Amino acid sequence: MDFLSHLCPCLEKRLKGGRTGSHDVDAADDDDDDTENLLFELRTLEIATNSFSEDNLLGRGGFGPVYKGSMPNGQEVAVKRLLLSEPPGQGLREFTNEVKFLLRIQHRNLVTLLGCCIEESEKMLVYEYLPNKSLDNFLFDKVRSATLDWTTRFRIVNGVARGLLYLHEDAPEKIIHRDIKASNILLDEQLNPKISDFGLARLFSGENTHATTSLLCGTPGYMAPEYCFSGYLSPKADVFSYGVLVLEIVSGRKNFDISLGAEKAGLLNYAWTLYKEGKSLDLIDPTLEKCNHNEAAMCIQLGLLCCQESTTDRPDMNSVHFMLSSDSFTLPRPGKPGTKGGKGCSTNASMPPLANTNNTSSASAGVIQVSGGKSFAEDYSRNCISYSSIFEGR
Repeated sequence: MDFLSHLCPCLEKRLKGGRTGSHDVDAADDDDDDTENLLFELRTLEIATNSFSEDNLLGRGGFGPVYKGSMPNGQEVAVKRLLLSEPPGQGLREFTNEVKFLLRIQHRNLVTLLGCCIEESEKMLVYEYLPNKSLDNFLFDKVRSATLDWTTRFRIVNGVARGLLYLHEDAPEKIIHRDIKASNILLDEQLNPKISDFGLARLFSGENTHATTSLLCGTPGYMAPEYCFSGYLSPKADVFSYGVLVLEIVSGRKNFDISLGAEKAGLLNYAWTLYKEGKSLDLIDPTLEKCNHNEAAMCIQLGLLCCQESTTDRPDMNSVHFMLSSDSFTLPRPGKPGTKGGKGCSTNASMPPLANTNNTSSASAGVIQVSGGKSFAEDYSRNCISYSSIFEGR
């Protein structure tokens, strides 16, 4: 693959499109300087990261480590260093995808790509540095989770929704992320969320709204059942992953945790059972000292709506955003969540090959089978139904 043949057109689009941010284009004669600003020298990044010292290591993703760097002008950056070993070619495809997508889009809830390095055998991406790292570092840590009060969690739920809405409907071309999870949600100084890691993203041009693929990419436990078992990919796959994430944010736990016992191990199974029993608020993270029960109940019901087994029953992100921002919208009752496949869809022999993303910091064990059953909990309205009138026994 000739990487430069992919990169150069993307750089041209960014320059001609006048994307605002760290590299604004004010005049045509600035193009050469801006191009150089997007291409970092290897020696500069070596100095910035102290030769990629372990002391500067921020984390390890599926395709390489990420280091904190300090540029000569004092700007702090995050440098993602590509590993090209396994699977063959996968890392290079991810690198190309990141550049291709992030240079053409910008949103306050998407991470900003500052540039890249293509020198010798090195392939690196340079991002804005976000000091609070990723959501999972807070959410699944018993000590740090206390930092995430309910107001912050609800703001993160809203911010991720806005970012996905932009990708699905407002970006120059429709983009499906394919790997929405807590470890791919970065947090800025004020703990505002930014969606990151576009290495597995899929672009849909024109009027195309879905595709069928023979190679699956994503993290078990967050993957929609129709994509997991038949390779059917649409924006509703991101909606499913978002629903799992919302339930994790409310509960403060991973989507699969065997240490909680068989009854509670699978988050979707447990949330669905509580919802049917009218005890949804039992799902709320017990470490939360204060919580808006109406908003929490709405988020739980919204998460279940997004995780429904049928793609047609799931809301799109435009509807999700409306539900979150409206004061008088009544959420419909969710149907059965898509929790097929034991502890992960990779257990199904008929599924296409799975390209896992080496999720080391959040649950990757998948979800477990639950029984069906009609929901008998009341519909939820943020504005006109009180907490006490919906939930009993709490």
